[in-house]
Amino acid sequence: MFDRSTAALLRRAFGPLVRRGHLSVRLPDGQTLAFGDGGQPRAGIRFTDRRAVWALLRDPDLQFGELFMQGRLQVEEGTVYDVLELFLRDAKDVQPGPFVRLLDRWRMALRPLLQRNRPSRSRANVAHHYDLDDRLYRLFLDSDRQYSCAYFEHGDEDLEAAQLAKKRHIAAKLLVEPGQRVLDIGCGWGGLSRYLAEVAGAGHVSGVTLSTEQLEAAQRLGAASPASAGLDYRLEDYRDTQGPFERIVSVGMFEHVGRGNHDAFFQQCRELLTEDGVMLLHFIGNSDVPDFNNPWIEKYIFPGGSLPSLSECTPAIERAGLVVTDIEVLRLHYARTLRLWRERFMARRDEALALYDERFCRMWEFYLSMSETAFRYQDIAIFQIQLARRQEAVPLTRNYIEERKAALRAREAALSG
Repeated sequence: MFDRSTAALLRRAFGPLVRRGHLSVRLPDGQTLAFGDGGQPRAGIRFTDRRAVWALLRDPDLQFGELFMQGRLQVEEGTVYDVLELFLRDAKDVQPGPFVRLLDRWRMALRPLLQRNRPSRSRANVAHHYDLDDRLYRLFLDSDRQYSCAYFEHGDEDLEAAQLAKKRHIAAKLLVEPGQRVLDIGCGWGGLSRYLAEVAGAGHVSGVTLSTEQLEAAQRLGAASPASAGLDYRLEDYRDTQGPFERIVSVGMFEHVGRGNHDAFFQQCRELLTEDGVMLLHFIGNSDVPDFNNPWIEKYIFPGGSLPSLSECTPAIERAGLVVTDIEVLRLHYARTLRLWRERFMARRDEALALYDERFCRMWEFYLSMSETAFRYQDIAIFQIQLARRQEAVPLTRNYIEERKAALRAREAALSG
């Protein structure tokens, strides 16, 4: 029989977390523990060895994902998303144990070291995730390869429509005028840059990235664009970029800057903006107090990453002499985006397995599942901050956003026709 004290510790750890739904936990000796009220969702896990149980109890933030990747924690009913949902949807009301609290304090203390993203380290961190085989991203992203939160105007759009709406929403907030020079910091595969040139009418868009894989694709797709003469992509750190630009946009890149570089980032953006320039910063952030990055995400997915709170980045904005002209919080848009990505990835999992291996596929499934539950049940959201050097650079009310989106829709229809 499995050690009764260990089973008791599992009951003490899981019981307060899983109050709704049903979770069965099968131990290495075959004994099964049950948690919840018997409702939905229903999920079941099995530990293959006793050390796996102790590892999870000791450090759940890191070990849950590691044990799932190793096959030592197996999902026997439902999906790993269902298991994470059962654990996380009521977790905010549960105080972690003393050892986990001690680990949290230690990780918070290590945060400045882990986020010391100097240029060479930034390049290595970007390569870790974004220089994976490009065919992997084609499995689950939209056709334009937007690897950031989509924008669901109605809530039931498909991924293609929601990603197009995201580009339109950002372009409207940027107030792009014909002929203007635009900088896209962290341009990815270049989809937003192409939209700004082709649809919004920007005169010249410079995209900078630290990913060689993304750069190659952005240059190739940019060369085939009808606005190719106005597109320029470079392998370049934002700290080395030369201006000026009337508009700056950055989507999904600020998470890789690190808190210690916030001042340098915003000061550089101010230097690059013209006097009447406008910037739109779109990033994943913490809507609660500052916190450390999830250790599993840090180790396996985004080394050097951070999810800054507004209280951390707005002081740097102020010190740089920039004016915050608008802040929008997109709360559940990314949860919906991640759900669609996960469904698409799982539908083509065999193709991912042919590119990598079983451990990688488990890692990717856990990454997409954990990220979705974080946006649904934890204090994670998307922030869009509009910035300017002068407050007069932006209209006094937000009416212009919908007006410009209507004009952009008309332009999209004209181009597609």
